[in-house]
Amino acid sequence: MSSKQGGKLKPLKAPKKDKAELDDVDKANLQKKKDEEKAMKELRAKASQKGGFGGAGLKKSGKK
Repeated sequence: MSSKQGGKLKPLKAPKKDKAELDDVDKANLQKKKDEEKAMKELRAKASQKGGFGGAGLKKSGKK
C-alpha cells in the first residue's frame, strides 16, 4: 500500500502570538537598545572611514 504522502511531515504552523502590553520599563529597555545599536552603527561607519589599525598584523618569526 503506497501513499502519496512520503518523506518528512512538515510541522503545523504555530498560532500567531498576541502582542504583549509593554510597560514603561520594557519601553525604556527597547529605546535604550535602539540607541545603543544606532551608536554602534555610527562608530562602525566612523572606523571604516579611517581604515585599519596602524599595526602590521601578526609578525612572523624568522625561524622555519
